[in-house]
Amino acid sequence: MGELKNAPKAKLFVAMLVAPDGMDRLEPFDRGLAEHFGPIDLTSQTWPFDFTEYYTPEMGPGLTRRIVSFERTIDPAYLVQAKRTTNELEEQFTREIRGPGAGRAVNFDAGYLTLGQLVLATTKSYSHRIYLDHGIWAEVTLRYFKGRYEKWEWTYPDYADGRYNDFWLAMREKLKENP
Repeated sequence: MGELKNAPKAKLFVAMLVAPDGMDRLEPFDRGLAEHFGPIDLTSQTWPFDFTEYYTPEMGPGLTRRIVSFERTIDPAYLVQAKRTTNELEEQFTREIRGPGAGRAVNFDAGYLTLGQLVLATTKSYSHRIYLDHGIWAEVTLRYFKGRYEKWEWTYPDYADGRYNDFWLAMREKLKENP
């Protein structure tokens, strides 16, 4: 029988998709996330979200991707609570920006990074996702291999492109400093 061990700590991050009418709210988004998850230690540049039109009917065109990570490390089991919290924050910010019943102005995707993988939380089941709890599934979106994070066949196109790799590597260095 194998010996039971605690999971290694992970770096929590939130990848946001922001509609044009939410771009002037980046600072309040960061403050709201920090209130729940602690101080932000890394903030990515912004990238155009130009790989799919999936979110356009709900959020509108011209979306931007931005990622933040947090100082403290987490137990990977915390991902369920993190995703539920980000869903609540999405609703709150959308009501403030667009009013009740409107499509989202921001989409917060909670995930974590370990020395070997990048995991995203989702509310959608699929063949390669594992159910965690409370309506949340997890997907290993990228794996660390030979100095970079690599895609799988199911990896979302913007994550698969490699454009975020420098950010993931910076997060990985922070994790190595504070395991």
